[in-house]
Amino acid sequence: MSSLVYLLPLFGVVGLVYMFFLQNWVIKQDEGEDKMKGIAKNIADGAMAFLKAEYRILAIYVVIAGALLGWLSTQVTTSHPLIVAAFVIGALFSVLAGFFGMRIATKANVRTTQAARTSLAKALEVSFKGGSVMGLGVAGLAVLGLSALFAVFYNYFMNGGYASGGGHQAMSRVLEVLAGFSLGAESIALFARVGGGIYTKAADVGADLVGKVEAGIPEDDPRNPATIADNVGDNVGDVAGMGADLFGSYVATVLAAMVLGNSVIRDSGGINDTFGGIGPILLPVLIAGLGILFSIIGMWFIRVKDTAETSAETVQGALNTGNWASIILTAAVSYPVIKWMLPEKMMMNFFGSGTQIVSNTNVFNAVMVGLLVGAMISAITEYYTGLGKKPVLSIVRQSATGHATNVIAGLATGMMSTWMPIVMFSGAIWAAYSLAGFYGVAIAASAMMATTAMQLAIDAFGPIADNAGGIAEMSELPKDVRERTDVLDSVGNTTAAIGKGFAIASAALTALGLFAAYVDFTGIEGINIFKAKVLAALFLGGMIPVVFSALAMQSVGKAAMDMVNEVRRQFREIPGLLEGTGQAEYGKCVEISTSAALREMLAPGLIALVTPLIVGFVMGPEALGGYMAGVTVSGVMWAIFQSNAGGAWDNAKKSFEKGVDIDGQTYFKGSEPHKAAVTGDTVGDPFKDTSGPSMNILIKLSCLVGLAIAPILGSHGDAHTGMPTPPPVIQSPSDMQISRMKSDVVQPQVIQPSNSIVPDGQTRGSAAPTTPSGTSTSVVPGGQTTSPQPTDDGQKKDDAAKQKKQ
Repeated sequence: MSSLVYLLPLFGVVGLVYMFFLQNWVIKQDEGEDKMKGIAKNIADGAMAFLKAEYRILAIYVVIAGALLGWLSTQVTTSHPLIVAAFVIGALFSVLAGFFGMRIATKANVRTTQAARTSLAKALEVSFKGGSVMGLGVAGLAVLGLSALFAVFYNYFMNGGYASGGGHQAMSRVLEVLAGFSLGAESIALFARVGGGIYTKAADVGADLVGKVEAGIPEDDPRNPATIADNVGDNVGDVAGMGADLFGSYVATVLAAMVLGNSVIRDSGGINDTFGGIGPILLPVLIAGLGILFSIIGMWFIRVKDTAETSAETVQGALNTGNWASIILTAAVSYPVIKWMLPEKMMMNFFGSGTQIVSNTNVFNAVMVGLLVGAMISAITEYYTGLGKKPVLSIVRQSATGHATNVIAGLATGMMSTWMPIVMFSGAIWAAYSLAGFYGVAIAASAMMATTAMQLAIDAFGPIADNAGGIAEMSELPKDVRERTDVLDSVGNTTAAIGKGFAIASAALTALGLFAAYVDFTGIEGINIFKAKVLAALFLGGMIPVVFSALAMQSVGKAAMDMVNEVRRQFREIPGLLEGTGQAEYGKCVEISTSAALREMLAPGLIALVTPLIVGFVMGPEALGGYMAGVTVSGVMWAIFQSNAGGAWDNAKKSFEKGVDIDGQTYFKGSEPHKAAVTGDTVGDPFKDTSGPSMNILIKLSCLVGLAIAPILGSHGDAHTGMPTPPPVIQSPSDMQISRMKSDVVQPQVIQPSNSIVPDGQTRGSAAPTTPSGTSTSVVPGGQTTSPQPTDDGQKKDDAAKQKKQ
C-alpha cells in the first residue's frame, strides 16, 4: 500500500496545530475594561448554555440513528457495522468544529472591541485571526477524520491492497462504511444550522421590532432586554451553524469524489500507479489537504495599513487578495499533482454514452472549472448584496415609498439573483462532465472546497466584528470605536452573504457527485422520469425544500412573538428601563430563544431524514433518485433566493447609517425610509440566516441518506422496494399450436436484467437475451445491440409456419 495513505492525515494535523497557535495568539490580546469583560461573559455563557442543551438532545439522536444504521448494515454484505463507528465519529467531529468556532468567537469579540480603540487595522487582525481558527478547525478535522478512517478501513477490509484485497467490490464496501462519517457530520449540521438559525433570528427580530421600531432606541442598546440574546445568536447561528454546515459540505464533497474515483478504476480495468492502484481515490483527499496549506499562506496576505483612508473597500480588498492567493496556489499545484497521481489515459463510463477515454489533463481542467465557480459565486453574491451596488440601492430607493415597496423590492432582488448562479452552475456541470464525467464534476467540487479554511475564515470574522460593535455600544465606548467596528461589520455582512453563496455552490456540485455515487451503489442504469413513481418522487423532492423553509420561517415567527412579548413586558414592568436607570433581565430572553430553538428544530430535521427513507423503501431506488434530483434543483433555487434577498435587505438598512440620497433628499437612521428598511431587514433575517442556509444541508443530507441505504435498495431489488415485477412473457396461440404439431414445445427465455453494470455497457453475469420470437440479440461495447438473428429454435418455428400455410 502507498505510504501516501498514511501521510494524508498529516495535512489535517498541520491545520489543527496552526489553529491552536492562532487561538493562543487571540486569547493573549487585551480584553479591555471590566464592563466590557462582563458583557462578553454574558454572551459567552449564553452561547455555551445553548450549545450544551443542543448537544444533549443531539446525543439522543446519535444513539437512535446509530442503532438503526447498525441494524441496516447487517442486512447486506456490502456494508458493515463499522459504519456506526464512522457515523458517531462524524457527529463528534462536527460538534468539535462548532465548539472550536464558538469558543474562539466569544473570546475574540471583546478583544476586537478593545483593538478597535486603537485602530481599524488592529481590529481587523484580531477578528480575522479569530475567524481563521474556525476555518482551520473545520478543514483540519475534516481531512484528519476522512483520511484516517479511510486508512483504517482500507487496511481492515482490503489488507492495504486494491487488487489483492477484492478490487472494486471491496473498495465499495470501504467507501460505503466511510459514508457513515459524512452522514454523521451532515446530521449534526442540519440541527445546528436550523436550531442556531431559529435562536439568532428569534432574538434579532424581537430586538429590532420592539427596540428599533417601537421604542426608537439604537441597535445593541443596553436598555433592550433582547440585546444579549441577539449577540449570542450571532455566534450560535453564524459561527457554530456555519462551521457545522461547511464541515459537512467539505466531507461530503471529498467522499463523493472518492466513490467516483473507485468507479474510474473499475471502468479502466484497474490502474497501475505508485499509489497501490488507488490514485483516483486519493486525489481529492490530497487536493483538500493542500488546500489547507494554501489557505494558511493566503491568510498572511490579509493586511491593511493603519491610515485615516482605510475604509470598508480597503478591508474587502485585503480579504479578496488573501482569497485569490489561496485559489491561485491551489490551481498552480493541482496540475503537477494530477499528472503525478493519475495515468495519462483512463476509461470512464459516461451515463448514456458508454465508456470513453479521458486524459488526466481533462481532470485538471475540471479542477479549474471548480475553482472558477468558487471565484465567480463570490463576485455574483457581492454584486447582489454589497453596499453601494445597484440591487441594494434599488431597495434603498423604494424604501422611500413605504414598508411594502421595500419588501417587494427585496423579494424581486432575491428572485432575480438566481439566474446568474444557475446559469453558471449549469455551465460548470456541463463543462466538468464533458471533461471527465461525474468524476470531473466531483473533482470540480473538491477543488472549489479545497480553500474552505480561507472561505470560512473570511465568513466567520463577520459575526465576531458584529459582536464587537454590540459590546462597544453596550459599554458606551467613544463613537470612533463603534465606527471602526461598523466598518468591519458592513464588510462582514457581504462576506457572510458570499460565504452562504459558496456553501450553496458546494452543495449543488456535491449533490451531483453524491447522486452519481448513489446510482453506482444501487446498480440502477439511470433515472427514467417517464415512470410514474419516478415522476411522483421528483415532485415530492421539489416540494420538500418549500415545506422545510415554511417550517423554519414559522418557527422563527413563533419564537419571535414570544421574544417580542417578553421585551414589551420588561419595558412595561421594570421601572426606569427605557430611561436607562433600570436593569434589563437579559437571561429571560436568552431562555426564550434557547427553548424555542431546541423545540422547533426537530420537525424540519425529521422531515429531512425520514422522507428519503420512506421514498426509497416504498417506491424503490429509481424513485429515490428522482426524489434526490427534485430536492437538489428546488433546494438550490430556494437557497439562492432566500440568502441573497436577506443579504440585500440587510445592507439596504445599513446604507442609512451614513445617509442616503433619494430624489434629492438625504435620509438617515430614524427617518421613515429607514424604518421601512428595518422592516425589510427583519423579514430578510430568517431568510438569510435560518431557512436559506438550511437548504444546503437538506440537499446534501437527502443524497447522503440515499447513499447510506443504497446497498440495501440495490441488493433487495424490485421485490423489496415496491417496484413492479415485469409480467411473464406469454406465447401467442399460433406458436403453441405449431409447437404441439411438432411435439417440440419451445419455451421463450426471459432474462432478468442484473443490477451490476460493467464498463462496456453489458450486464454482468448474463447471457445474450433471447426474444420471445426465438431471435437473439448480442450486446456490443457502448450498450448497443446488433440486429436480431434467428436461433435454431426460431428457424424451426419459421419452417413450421411455412408448412402450415402450404
